[in-house]
Amino acid sequence: MHELIPTLQNEAGEITLSGRELHEFLEVRTAYKDWFPRMVTYGFEEEIDFTAIAQKRATAQGNITTLTDHQIKLDMAKEIAMIQRTDKGKEARQYFLKLEKLWNSPEMVIKRAMEIQQKKIMLLESKIAEDEKFTSYGKAVGDSDGSITVGALAKILYDKHGVSIGRNKLMAWLRDNGYLIKQVGREKNFPKQHFIERGWFKLSTKLIKRTEGDVQSGTPLVTGKGQVELAKLLMEEFSAARREVQLLNS
Repeated sequence: MHELIPTLQNEAGEITLSGRELHEFLEVRTAYKDWFPRMVTYGFEEEIDFTAIAQKRATAQGNITTLTDHQIKLDMAKEIAMIQRTDKGKEARQYFLKLEKLWNSPEMVIKRAMEIQQKKIMLLESKIAEDEKFTSYGKAVGDSDGSITVGALAKILYDKHGVSIGRNKLMAWLRDNGYLIKQVGREKNFPKQHFIERGWFKLSTKLIKRTEGDVQSGTPLVTGKGQVELAKLLMEEFSAARREVQLLNS
């Protein structure tokens, strides 16, 4: 069937289309920014019948401006087409009815089910690949009594998982996220008691003799369990950060 108006498929497997493209096809004289809100008053709800989308476009002067478009579901598009009471509206509605009939045919239902299943398989394979490094690392240290310094953990994270974070940045991350004591004083960088009790950290202490009095010094050590849990958290955070950078650069 000839595509009269471009359509998409959302994550729920529903047909959607651009509000601006529908507005253009219907040859509505009212500006889109005024027309679409008026259409919404016919009983449509955001996040149920449509979703707002910000689009960046270049102006004739070479500047970048942001326009608001909407991805609307097929049922909403059919009603809007009928509301217009024009030949273009009638043409659009008939097209949507034919599209709906084709979309709900047994062949298309099976095709969509297979596509959804394939996407699930691809996501699962990607998750397995992403977790594989952590899983092998976890097997090695998860049940180990060997505790290591924060600097040693930073090196492991880089060597085994590609997480580029040095000792000082990792210490700051542990403080900022509430694992180590942040306040300035003798106990700064000591593991918080809660995480010692959970078995993530140990505190190695020694007594330093000074003329003005002995001072206790402490070094946080990360246990095998802590190494596994922190590696998982940091890998997830750095993966999310990489995805954001990729989106910004795309």
